Amino acid sequence: MKFIDEFRDHARARQILEHITTLVARLAEQRGGPVRIMEVCGGHTHAIFHYGLEAMLPPELELIHGPGCPVCVLPMGRVDDCVAIAERPEVILATFGDAIRVPGSRKSLIQAKADGADVRIVYSPTDALALARKHPDREVVFFGLGFETTIPSTALTIAQAAREGVDNFSVFCNHITIIPTLKAILDNPDHRLDGFLGPGHVSMIIGTDPYRFIAEHYGCPVVVSGFEPLDILQSLLMVVRQLHDGRAEVENQYQRLVTSDGNLTALEAFHQVYEPRENCEWRGLGSIAESGVQIKAAYGAYDAERKFAVPNQQVADPDSCRCGDVLTGNLKPWQCELFGKRCTPDQPRGALMVSSEGACAAYYQYGGGNVDSPNHSTSQAES
Repeated sequence: MKFIDEFRDHARARQILEHITTLVARLAEQRGGPVRIMEVCGGHTHAIFHYGLEAMLPPELELIHGPGCPVCVLPMGRVDDCVAIAERPEVILATFGDAIRVPGSRKSLIQAKADGADVRIVYSPTDALALARKHPDREVVFFGLGFETTIPSTALTIAQAAREGVDNFSVFCNHITIIPTLKAILDNPDHRLDGFLGPGHVSMIIGTDPYRFIAEHYGCPVVVSGFEPLDILQSLLMVVRQLHDGRAEVENQYQRLVTSDGNLTALEAFHQVYEPRENCEWRGLGSIAESGVQIKAAYGAYDAERKFAVPNQQVADPDSCRCGDVLTGNLKPWQCELFGKRCTPDQPRGALMVSSEGACAAYYQYGGGNVDSPNHSTSQAES
């Protein structure tokens, strides 16, 4: 498939869906329950809702919307730390746009901006470095977010700042990694997952080899998937076929962009600048060992946590917020009592309603904001 229309071909989608339906029916009958597959990546979650794929799948196939949206798993305490930095009079806080409305315990970054903090939206860490060059009398702090997909670009920017001697630039590092997180999910004795759609963007960096432990030690199939409708449907079929055949392997549906060993240049930059954190807090998931990274001492001058005093306190989400239950597959977005009522994209109470890759925001947008039923409105894929 070379052209975009081929990735959205209705006839081919129906053929794949027929195969999925047949195999899933057999598996559900054998198991006495549904087949549960987690799509790890928030980009997949968004695409699934955008194209109405979940509504097209057989009811015996249950999709679990995983933790692969970095904005969604940003803990409230880290938002508070970032706001504290932004409120310093000497600071220009540069951030990606999807992080500006994530609620903290006091306020979000956009509320801090309304109160007078100099918060600016940028499209890359190099934009933040350019701000530091332009404003040598100010401290420019970049709010570093994302999985392995964005870690190399931040690392390369830090290394560039060091080479140029731009000493008024630093990064508030909140980068996280996917492999320890998947292991923590699988080590939870309550997990009921049968397989995974592996994240496409992250896998472009790390490759497919790091997922082997999931198949070898936990007996769960993994298929790394692209993001178009037929990518996702084909990947689901590949997972279901493995389950039907009694196999547990790592397969690569996204071969046009993903290799087994990943992007070695990006990985080199990653390891040059960063090292694992002993523990990292995730919103809704708690503390996961070595699931985040921190800036190495050699680049400590560019670490905002070393340059500025931050509260660094853990803050629990409100009891009414059920983001953690949604992330772990114990609750669907529409089953949360806040969904679509006291929690909307305009006034989010939980992080999953902020980012377009969050399950709650995606369902609210593409499910018509229906707060009472899991049925989707007519989607692009069905029209």
